[in-house]
Amino acid sequence: MSEILIENLYKTFKTKGGEVHALNDVSLSIEAGEIFGIIGMSGAGKSTLVRCMNYLERPTKGTVKVQGQELSSLSGRQLRKKRENIGMIFQHFNLLMQKTVIDNICFPLYIQGTSKKAARKRAEELLDIVGLSEKAKAYPAQLSGGQKQRVAIARALATNPKILLCDEATSALDPQTTSSILELLKKINKEFGITIIIITHQMSVVREICTKVAIMKQGVIVEQGDTVEIFNHPKSDVAKELLSTDSDCLSDKESYDVVDSIQNGTRVRIVYSENSAFEPVIANMILKFNEPVNILKASTKNVGGVAKGEMILEFQKNFTRLSEIQEYLKERNIELEVIDEKWKEGA
Repeated sequence: MSEILIENLYKTFKTKGGEVHALNDVSLSIEAGEIFGIIGMSGAGKSTLVRCMNYLERPTKGTVKVQGQELSSLSGRQLRKKRENIGMIFQHFNLLMQKTVIDNICFPLYIQGTSKKAARKRAEELLDIVGLSEKAKAYPAQLSGGQKQRVAIARALATNPKILLCDEATSALDPQTTSSILELLKKINKEFGITIIIITHQMSVVREICTKVAIMKQGVIVEQGDTVEIFNHPKSDVAKELLSTDSDCLSDKESYDVVDSIQNGTRVRIVYSENSAFEPVIANMILKFNEPVNILKASTKNVGGVAKGEMILEFQKNFTRLSEIQEYLKERNIELEVIDEKWKEGA
């Protein structure tokens, strides 16, 4: 059974200028324990979608099931109880500025009716988990952005939720702090088995933490699947456009512009992962076929916990053994594609 199951979801907002269709027939299944990414440009509908997962936004049409319960069937009291099982963090932290760090974390527990002693004990445990034990009596204004987000994460975990919704949680942070927050989320997922949904516009965030991803545009999911597969073989124009914003990806326009400027022969893109990433496959290929190869660009990175690499290679103009090399690489779980104009235009 899916932890979160969304079927044929629509959300329409009525404005003075007319109706805005934020979600259009969205269907999604998220399994327990996954780190699932939802990515898209601004206005794609991703934040509306995540708010429908806990009914902060009620969909116009369609169903949202969380742990087998359809949220539309719950009373107000039942829904509030259900939300205790769904934590949420935001881009701008939403901390109470007049409360200390420990009181911010205790706040949802007080609302729940937990005693002060039990709430503070739980808050101290969470401060230790997020690495801020020494900041218990500090106020939010005395913290850095990364520390504020750690407090927000601790507060979201206070009621022992099984699901954590993260709405652009790293967008206001610098790259180094972003990495530390993502590492913390991975730790929480691994140690507590919490299902995490990441809303972001940054492909680098998806690459670093997500096992699966859905890509949105104008309220529609245009592509979804395993993160590694989408990074290796983006099908939609939106996926290729988002990949082009990832500075570590070779499927970006800048990479192709560089390659174009030095083109002398047949150019190919190869994709290799995990096992093949640690073998001298290219060196062995050159020796076997006795053909010179020019490595125009190369990159190896972690995608969803899997080592994944790309290379752009160039063979001499009169090269005729491409199909043989393609078969040779395929036997070693390395994929090859000729870089043509159509792919480049979509990138």
